[in-house]
Amino acid sequence: MNLRRPNASEATKTANRSRDVVPLSGICTVCYDGCKGNCEIFKASFRGREVIYPGPFGEVTAGADKNYPVDYSHLNIQGYAQGAKGLPEGVEAGPDTAIFPKVDTQSEYGWTKKVKLRIPLLTGALGSTEIARRNWEHFAVGAAISGFTIVCGENVCGVDPQLERDSQGKVKKSPELDRRIEIYKRYYEGYGEILVQLNVEDTRLGVAEYVIDKHNLEAIELKWGQGAKCIGGEIKVKEIERALQLRERGYIVTPDPTQPDVKKGYEVGEIKEFERHSRLGFVTYEGFMNEVERLRKLGYKRITLKTGAYSMKELAMALRWGSEAQLDLITIDGAPGGTGMSPWVMMNEWGIPTFYLESLAYEFCEKLHQRGLRVPDLAIAGGFSSEDGIFKAIAMGAPYVKAVCMGRAIMIPGMVGKNIGIWIENGELPKTIANYGIKPEEIFVTYEELAEKYGKEIEKFPLGAIGIYTFCQKLKVGLQQLMAGSRNFKISTISRKDLMALTEEAAKISGIPYVMDAYREEAEKILES
Repeated sequence: MNLRRPNASEATKTANRSRDVVPLSGICTVCYDGCKGNCEIFKASFRGREVIYPGPFGEVTAGADKNYPVDYSHLNIQGYAQGAKGLPEGVEAGPDTAIFPKVDTQSEYGWTKKVKLRIPLLTGALGSTEIARRNWEHFAVGAAISGFTIVCGENVCGVDPQLERDSQGKVKKSPELDRRIEIYKRYYEGYGEILVQLNVEDTRLGVAEYVIDKHNLEAIELKWGQGAKCIGGEIKVKEIERALQLRERGYIVTPDPTQPDVKKGYEVGEIKEFERHSRLGFVTYEGFMNEVERLRKLGYKRITLKTGAYSMKELAMALRWGSEAQLDLITIDGAPGGTGMSPWVMMNEWGIPTFYLESLAYEFCEKLHQRGLRVPDLAIAGGFSSEDGIFKAIAMGAPYVKAVCMGRAIMIPGMVGKNIGIWIENGELPKTIANYGIKPEEIFVTYEELAEKYGKEIEKFPLGAIGIYTFCQKLKVGLQQLMAGSRNFKISTISRKDLMALTEEAAKISGIPYVMDAYREEAEKILES
């Protein structure tokens, strides 16, 4: 069985002409000379490398659609009729105490100085994509009032049209990065934090120094590796020198700023098309440990690491070296996940899928623990969108996994809320929303709750932030119900025993007991008593 249909996808705006398609190649069973398209091979014949990337750029996020053999749907959550783990001290379990509103969904991470989370959630890296820039206010305020960590992704300074560099080529001023940090801090309430992510170019630009000197942030995130990425669209510039700077930093810029006859185009203020040749980070033990030490000397109190769906060896490196470096959090990002700018085929065909990757991470953490080594707190990323995924990821990786990282799923409520505001203003509310009302206070079920807490300040909130808060309330209540059903009243009490594998293959990969074996010994003892 083919796990993915190649050569045609909504992400690349392509489709097969025929209903009958060769499974391996994705080519129509019968290909006619004279066909008018529109499969990927057809489109690539005249648009070439454009077809590699999802599009249109800046308007979409794309989630890989390969159907991996085993995923988290192969697990179910155990339910119990007795007990209650994690109730406040002195409170006995009973019908009036063991109810889902009593469940505490707070989590925390960190080696020594803990970061508390109202819900066990982080965003994906919201970096240099146009969607992240355009919607940042919605995302940042939503994260701040909801109480989870937001990650300002890589290369924000690198694509900042107003970036100013000093004589050594380091960041002197980055209005875009300043804007992102300041918006979040304005509404920060002590839960979660903002992590600015460093890739190869960020390190060369001196982003870590800039962030701590100007904004006094306590934490920074390192990123291992840097996949090939494309950025399209427009960058506003007023001088050809800016276009030349972009070219020097690895971008293909159209029109070519070195050609004198195109200077007038830049004076208008736009680069119509540009693409980046990413620099790949090559990780060494010495280089990694030295960078962690350098960041600590700069004054950072917490250092986190984002690693991807690399091979088993790189996972072992991240965990073992992270233990020695006393990292505060390692986010492990499995395939497939989502993207706003990565190659589409790479999203589907590259890397270890999340279920397998977390299974390996737990196995490796146990080995390190048995050797007496402390393992950094972990977050798992790669395709999560709902409360059951949060529960399963935390349980499967217990006690090491403290949170789940969501990318597209946490961005969508921000964009929905923003667009509700636009539709209200333009009198274009779709029926899917207008059925609930025509004003924000009628549409958003949490509006009155927020108004009671923030008073008139809520009128300044971007509606996307209210969308994120509302979505997070759904995650929280859903998680409370699942936890109560498994008799867990704190995140820290969730364990692997709270899961069962529905297939023998999932049990073999994860080490979670097969449904026909889970609790069998206990059941047999009851029957024999």
